[in-house]
Amino acid sequence: RRAVVAPTSILEVETTDETRFTTGIGELNRVLGGGIVSGSLVLVGGDPGIGKSTILLQMCRNMSEMGQKILYVSGEESLSQIKMRAERIGNFTKDMLLLCVNNLEDVEEYVKKDTPKVIVIDSIQTIVTDDVESAPGSVSQVKEVTARLMRMAKTGIAIFIVGHVTKEGTVAGPRTLEHMVDTVLYFEGERNAGFRVLRAVKNRFGSTNEIGVFEMKGTGLAEVKNPSQLMLDGRPDDTSGSVVVCTMEGTRPILLEIQALVCQSSFNLPRRTSVGLDYNRVNLLLAVLEKRGGIVMAGCDAYVNIAGGMRLDDPSADLGIVFALVSSFKNRAIPSDMVMFGEMGLSGEVRGVSGAEQRVREAAKMGFKTCIIPRSNLDNVKKMKDLGDMKVVGVANIQQALEYI
Repeated sequence: RRAVVAPTSILEVETTDETRFTTGIGELNRVLGGGIVSGSLVLVGGDPGIGKSTILLQMCRNMSEMGQKILYVSGEESLSQIKMRAERIGNFTKDMLLLCVNNLEDVEEYVKKDTPKVIVIDSIQTIVTDDVESAPGSVSQVKEVTARLMRMAKTGIAIFIVGHVTKEGTVAGPRTLEHMVDTVLYFEGERNAGFRVLRAVKNRFGSTNEIGVFEMKGTGLAEVKNPSQLMLDGRPDDTSGSVVVCTMEGTRPILLEIQALVCQSSFNLPRRTSVGLDYNRVNLLLAVLEKRGGIVMAGCDAYVNIAGGMRLDDPSADLGIVFALVSSFKNRAIPSDMVMFGEMGLSGEVRGVSGAEQRVREAAKMGFKTCIIPRSNLDNVKKMKDLGDMKVVGVANIQQALEYI
């Protein structure tokens, strides 16, 4: 007979800090919430060639240099193929162990003999177990292999698993895969773009909004300590349709350039195109501009883009999108030392946003002289003492914003 399990009062439970250790990569530590948690299971997803295996190899290299024993399991590449990629990254130590197998039982046999600090599985769709009679990558195989890895991780081993993604951008296989693991990281960015964004979409040990920014180089992925400077590099001066906004990614403020191009349409139905922004959001703001701002663009094509290939979902960029559209429509440049943020409502009101102080501080640090913000955030920002000679302007609605420029 099974023993009866009694519940425990929450007041009797003692909390202990998670045992963390560094990856040797500051941006990866940030996304993980401060480092790797012992006994955690981390899923890393992203498009082919985006850099998933590269960053995990760099992490393994750093940790092996610290004397940590690392096991890298590959079901896709041979030992020589992994070594060729590793040589581009740098020199490795003897504590970096490679295992090219497709059977989970082989991994479990090694772990019984010698317990590594970290295990990397590249990729989960290529690993199979004899307990399930189905093809590699099938729903039943992926679920069973992940469940077994989860039990292995709870013995104190941190396990990273690489997941292939579908054309929609989600991890291939059952959706329960993301529910089973402790942390889900996604690599974003265009393959031809110079930088990559590592984003946490689930994290039981930290924030789910943090991002890490990397630049792809010949020797691997290099950390970008100041993303704002990278995103604004090469920005044109005194050009209509160009506006800088300040968005928040987790606890990090980042300055981005929004570009808009508005021109007379040659079609009965004007074209609307957005890159890096929600298409429906841009259409909504065009309607607000016409109804509340009195600027009619019904006969114009409108193209909106985030320079640098970044993806932006923060509604605080609304004010910047509106300014960029009006600037291009009027062919009148916004001052290059001006930055702005604010959410736009359907009544034309500019709503307050969170983290206004951090956003304004980042803009001042980058040398901007004027910042347009929601009026509801103005009182808290005016109390700040470290803004230098920056002028902060609060606007309550779209009419006030348009009058100011």
